[in-house]
Amino acid sequence: MKKSLGRHLIAEFYDCDQRTLDDVQFVEQKMRDAAIVAGATIIGSSFHRFLPYGVSGVVVISESHLTIHTWPEYGYAAIDLFTCGEDTNPWRAFDYLKEAFGARRTQVVEHTRGDYNAIGIPIDSPHKAIKGGVCSA
Repeated sequence: MKKSLGRHLIAEFYDCDQRTLDDVQFVEQKMRDAAIVAGATIIGSSFHRFLPYGVSGVVVISESHLTIHTWPEYGYAAIDLFTCGEDTNPWRAFDYLKEAFGARRTQVVEHTRGDYNAIGIPIDSPHKAIKGGVCSA
């Protein structure tokens, strides 16, 4: 059984609704909603609308991050959904965002991050060594 610290989806959204991709408030709200749908805990977010068009932003979550960069003129969005832990699911965020932005086509690749074997973590170890804290030396 392969076990990892996190899952990272790299997604391409095509043929999206151009108006929604250029609305910074809409994009931020949908990205924050996607974090909640994934089961994540939101720490904060930062979004920016470019002129003449386009939005970039990040939702920082306890479990990692969700990011987006839009090209409304092409109906395209590049989206990263990186979650860690056993209680979050980036695929739920992916499905939610696909519908929210009206993507007619998508491509997505999932990468595992922090493979237990590569790091040398015993397979039966928990995701966090100390719940709710940080190890200090």
